[in-house]
Amino acid sequence: MSTASLLTVTPTALPEVLIVEPKVFGDARGFFTESWNEARFNAALGQDIHFVQDNHSRSSRGVLRGLHYQLDPHAQGKLVRCTSGAVFDVAVDVRRASPNFGKWVGVELTADNHRQLWIPPGFAHGFVVISETADFLYKTSGRYAPECEGAVRWDDPTIGIQWPLDGITPQLSAKDLAAPLLADAKTFA
Repeated sequence: MSTASLLTVTPTALPEVLIVEPKVFGDARGFFTESWNEARFNAALGQDIHFVQDNHSRSSRGVLRGLHYQLDPHAQGKLVRCTSGAVFDVAVDVRRASPNFGKWVGVELTADNHRQLWIPPGFAHGFVVISETADFLYKTSGRYAPECEGAVRWDDPTIGIQWPLDGITPQLSAKDLAAPLLADAKTFA
């Protein structure tokens, strides 16, 4: 675990995927947190990352989005957080040369825990909503480029993600339903 002033960064089981926790100041009035500071973030990660796009989605319980990524030359890193409700957020290593290829990590992100997840380029990303609704924000380090889109099927048995669905059939987009298995997907070398 490392800290950079008001920010704590903790590696997950996939060491490049990081839990980012900003310091939260709370009292009877509510709370205050600095949700983004480029200098602190880069110091904590020891990298020079610049975000070029912010995205915001709202989804209801059981909506599953993913597993998505972008290939070179428009690969994206994502810093994600849940500002309302709760999600189970997942990253999967899709770098064929990696010793962790096909492995996944999942983290619960909620409005209450203020956690964020840094998912670097080379990892697929997805989440399922586990509250009635959830607002989810993404900062991306690369612009959206449809010609570089990649996807892996959410229920690929070789990956074996343990989604907390509690008997609910997930709601998926047509694109996510048609995503290939990891063995057949375009991935990073």
